Amino acid sequence: MRIISICPSNTELLAFLDAEHLLVGVDDYSDWPKPIDSLPRLGPDLAIRMDELQALKPDLVLASLSVPGMEKNIEELKKRKIPHLILNPQSLAEIGSDLLAVGEACGIDALPVYNAYQQVIEEIKKRSAAAETRPSLYWEWWPKPVFTPGNINWLSEISEITGARNTFSDIESANIQTDWADVEKRDPDYILLAWVGIMTSKVKPELVRKRPGWENMKAYEEIHIMEEELYCRPSPRLIEGAIRLGKLIHPLLFEDMELPQFIKKKQL
Repeated sequence: MRIISICPSNTELLAFLDAEHLLVGVDDYSDWPKPIDSLPRLGPDLAIRMDELQALKPDLVLASLSVPGMEKNIEELKKRKIPHLILNPQSLAEIGSDLLAVGEACGIDALPVYNAYQQVIEEIKKRSAAAETRPSLYWEWWPKPVFTPGNINWLSEISEITGARNTFSDIESANIQTDWADVEKRDPDYILLAWVGIMTSKVKPELVRKRPGWENMKAYEEIHIMEEELYCRPSPRLIEGAIRLGKLIHPLLFEDMELPQFIKKKQL
């Protein structure tokens, strides 16, 4: 079977099914796991070069609607009658369902990975249940204008299962545009910077500390750089991000928690 993935989270999801060997092409931003490095690149996920994609004669394209603008990829796949599967998970449960859906589409038994994925989510919940405090977290996807996740997003769920809460979880939206004053008013306990498309080395907490009024916030000394690939892509790698978050906000409850084997083996 010849598969093309045009979104990093889909590439990662396929890898967790031990099926990355079926890939014959990927988008420019797919960077995990390492074995995909030598594959043909078909352009950024918002501007896939469809002629090149079609020339690879895929049996299945794993498409996505996780970023606004990806709709044109879907339209072009339909126009060219290229077989495709659209994934757009907004929750950990939907990511699990996508594991099963991709497994079925590829003729792969996804149940063992699905079960392991669900088990580690339950372990995280069990550990955080003992938390005496539930700090508020401000997740920053983009600094100016400010974009942050609302309640309909996996980061609100990850915040909750690790024993915290997204400070914008009162807004029923996946993606919120707001401003620095609104964040200051909400006065979170932690500021978590996961700037989309920006390398962690380019994220500057010292610039965040210079924002007007932020020196009075509780989180002024709790500004942390979070790896975009572990928090901004709807794939099972979010589990690694959740464990790291748990170790940050509740170190005594999570300090001895190791990565599950289904993640660890892909890092070898």
